[in-house]
Amino acid sequence: MSESTKGSKVKIVVLQRGWVVVGKTSKDGSNVRVDNGAVVRRWGTTKGLGEIAEKGPMQNTVLDKCGTVRSHELAVVMTIDCNDEAWANKLVA
Repeated sequence: MSESTKGSKVKIVVLQRGWVVVGKTSKDGSNVRVDNGAVVRRWGTTKGLGEIAEKGPMQNTVLDKCGTVRSHELAVVMTIDCNDEAWANKLVA
């Protein structure tokens, strides 16, 4: 984990059935809540999700704003801590 992602509030959340969302995450009971969220429709990277986690959305990244997303914690495949500064002003609801 790099210093820029340590303790980040913005996370990429990979869910079952191929859904990938990004936003400010928190726990809400047995749900994972993603506020100011966006579905990552196209990564637009050459180095995978880790690249947009560290650098923010790339030129070819496609984000579909979706507000607040809630998913049961058992539907979460993995989370990736993001560089909060790189994502600043990218997740306006």
